[in-house]
Amino acid sequence: MPELFLPWLELAILLPIVGTLLVVGVRDLEERMKRAITISALTFVSTFGAWLDFSRLRSFEAHDHWNLLSRMFGSDAVVIDELSAPLLPLAALLYLLTIISTLRTKSRRFPLVSTLISESLLLAALSCRSHWGLIALLGLQALPPFFEMRSRGRSTRIFAIHSILSIALLAIGWAMIDAEGVKSEHSIWAIGMLTAAVLIRSGCVPVHCWMTDLFENASFATALLYVTPMVGAYATVRLVLPVAPDWALRLIALISLVTAVYAAGMALVQREARRFFCYLFLSNSSLVLIGLEIATPIGLTGGLCVWLSVGMSLAGLGLTLRALESRKGRLSLDHYHGLYQHMPSLAAFFLLTALASIGFPGTVGFVGAELLVEGAVDVYPIVGMLVVCAGALNGIAVLQAYFRLFTGTDQRYSISLQARWPEKFAVLVLSLLIIGGGLVPQPGVQSRYHAATEIIARRLVTPSHPEEHAPTHPYASGSTHRD
Repeated sequence: MPELFLPWLELAILLPIVGTLLVVGVRDLEERMKRAITISALTFVSTFGAWLDFSRLRSFEAHDHWNLLSRMFGSDAVVIDELSAPLLPLAALLYLLTIISTLRTKSRRFPLVSTLISESLLLAALSCRSHWGLIALLGLQALPPFFEMRSRGRSTRIFAIHSILSIALLAIGWAMIDAEGVKSEHSIWAIGMLTAAVLIRSGCVPVHCWMTDLFENASFATALLYVTPMVGAYATVRLVLPVAPDWALRLIALISLVTAVYAAGMALVQREARRFFCYLFLSNSSLVLIGLEIATPIGLTGGLCVWLSVGMSLAGLGLTLRALESRKGRLSLDHYHGLYQHMPSLAAFFLLTALASIGFPGTVGFVGAELLVEGAVDVYPIVGMLVVCAGALNGIAVLQAYFRLFTGTDQRYSISLQARWPEKFAVLVLSLLIIGGGLVPQPGVQSRYHAATEIIARRLVTPSHPEEHAPTHPYASGSTHRD
């Protein structure tokens, strides 16, 4: 396996840990934020450098340069491939923009240390190809939100129960996979446990209540950063997709489809902005799972593209709602707020990110949504129709929320509600990514197609009968060069 020119991945994983040591004990709030922003910026540069370094290799996967963590924890502890290459800088960017956009008045309550720790855990999980290492990192990721809710005096029971159950099912299911050895089919109990675990982690119906509870009891930033990278989908690709039979994939796709339509309908009737965002995210993230479980090149490519577009657009929408909450507190959708005249830039960004999340033409989500629908129609026509219905309901929901928040009345405030420059910077960066990805979609689609075909090729080659299922894609023959 080739290696990167520099140890980008290990730097990205270790820098936030170093940042926690530099932040702990510093009483000056401005100094704490400056150090955290500097560390987050360096982490983003490291992940972006890893992406660029990896792209020059023209290989599906590569090791880090130093490879120290792999020597300590196993050969697959730190690996970058075409699936994780764009996810790493996207995750680091979301953390950076969240920290930058935190207003000075909210910096005292912002969980800076736990945010840096969770960033390190997330980047380690996205870089980990070891099955047991990924399961352990998924368990550790739940600790920062748990301790934050506990420190705020909020109930942690629902979140803890679902997190423990998900990790326990993953561990037991994968232990059974290991015990059964290399074979073409695994027991229904092992596959069932893995399937249930990723459905719980992804917040699918009827085990979605932990996600609404998280948004209700944790800070908006913590909840946003915990769910938007969609680690449940990543665990599905790494742990379930390679070993699951067709019936398990159909089950996940069916439950995800029900979740997408149900959550879209729930987003229409929410009276509180956080719950609206939570259900909107549930609906869109379920569409990603549908694309992953279709397991055809077009459908899987669409799912991977929607994964990136939803990560960008809904993270931007969440940051906008967070900026509104920092000025007005928890937002109700029962009445009109008329905030457009006070913050037109945030209103425009809210509409842009909301439309991008439903695949509006000219935004980054358009091509991915089209590919997802096309792939779904080719395999299950009724699924494609319901995916379109979910998108339509989401579109109505986001426009309704926009009108409730930014139009309908003329209100006067004694202080300025204009967006500050850190918020404008976050808006500008994500706006460029959303519009640029929509106007020039080919590089992203090509990268996701290569990743999709490799995932399918590795799934088709069963260890016991490789000669019977050998795919024709060049990756399957051992070639490390992309077309």
